[in-house]
Amino acid sequence: MKNDSVKSPVLLIDDEAEIRRAWEETLHLNGFTPHPFEDAQQGVASLQADWPGVVLTDLRMPTMDGFGVLDAVKRIDPKIPVIIVTGHGDIPMATKAVKSGAYDFIEKPADPEMLLAVVRRAAELRRLVLENRCLTSRSEDGYQIENHIIGNHPKIDRLRQQTAVVASSDVNTIIYGETGTGKELVARALHELGPRKGGPFVAINCGALHETLIASELFGHESGAFTGADRRRIGKLEQASGGTLFLDEIESMRLGQQTQLLRALQGQVIERLGGKSQIRIDVRVIAAAKEDLELAAEKNTFRADLYYRLAVTTLIIPPLRERGDDIALLFVHYVNKACRKHGLPVPDISEISLDDLRGKSWSGNVRELVNAAERYALQLENAGMGSATMNTTTASLPDQIDAFEKKVISSALQRCSGRIQETADHLAIPRKKLYLRMQYHNIDKRDFADTP
Repeated sequence: MKNDSVKSPVLLIDDEAEIRRAWEETLHLNGFTPHPFEDAQQGVASLQADWPGVVLTDLRMPTMDGFGVLDAVKRIDPKIPVIIVTGHGDIPMATKAVKSGAYDFIEKPADPEMLLAVVRRAAELRRLVLENRCLTSRSEDGYQIENHIIGNHPKIDRLRQQTAVVASSDVNTIIYGETGTGKELVARALHELGPRKGGPFVAINCGALHETLIASELFGHESGAFTGADRRRIGKLEQASGGTLFLDEIESMRLGQQTQLLRALQGQVIERLGGKSQIRIDVRVIAAAKEDLELAAEKNTFRADLYYRLAVTTLIIPPLRERGDDIALLFVHYVNKACRKHGLPVPDISEISLDDLRGKSWSGNVRELVNAAERYALQLENAGMGSATMNTTTASLPDQIDAFEKKVISSALQRCSGRIQETADHLAIPRKKLYLRMQYHNIDKRDFADTP
């Protein structure tokens, strides 16, 4: 798994010096920043609500035990992951701690690889929680590009920086990107961050219009200019004067309309269809395309002179599949947004299968992800797992869900020969949740231990 999560701090609490030093060394050698404490109260006192890491604590300690640490941490911030380390005989108590809000528990002696895997997942969860708080807490007063072009991937950072520079230059621009990557969002950012922000932003999708309508849409028409033109219509170029005209899917515009558009941009003058007077305009044009217009110009499917008129600057939006952890960040952001819109409770991030989200191809990019987040918020679909299976038996819905869940868990345990961590990874759920669901369904891992 990655990356930034291994740089997270870990509040490490254990009253046994030897164990504490062993954990500290393991965490340090794997890139974490351990903050060891012998005294639990002192350790918890060092925490603040914006703590960017996780808490790893022993269960049995004098003065304040693991339950006390959990309660104290929850009062500081209930979203700080707390991992309990416990002896084998204390597993029922650890399960109780998980039910009370602990992220997970680990049995002593703690296998270093298992410990690191749990801490990494908890650290990633914490990072997502803090990033989403940052997104939702930003002010809505005024235009802030981070509120619209969302993400932390270096390609998105670079896109925001380039957009700010290009916006101030007030020149025609081409935006390249696959379907659903957010080309209109970038176009609006160019408008809002530029000197024309006080003027209109007018958008037209060239691919959605019949070729006979594009001229009327762009230039407008006078009453009686053609059959059905019963009143004057102001075209998009005229509407956008003093501001920005966004031409989406410009590659679909026919060569004849390209010629008319070029003439208007060159002279900043238009004439409505059926009209006799010239109208001065002052527009900045931002065009969006899914294919390389320079290559199209070389093939004579796009006018070269129009291309060079538009391509004073170019911006490229990366597809979602190249944005790494932004996928999970965006999904959680849009789930929260959908829940607020529909008045629904916001699900816990730990319930979302982040690995499944990263594994999808997202051919529809952010637009596809937004739709998936909406369905997830409405409980119509599991995150990254496809549509929920509907059962038409006569059993009640809760009974059907329980039976299906038990079957899925049992099948996964059989496949993994009863190995809990492997099964949890296969199901893309935290180990703590697997333990709790097995307990709920009365499933014993020993029944699957000898499965070939």
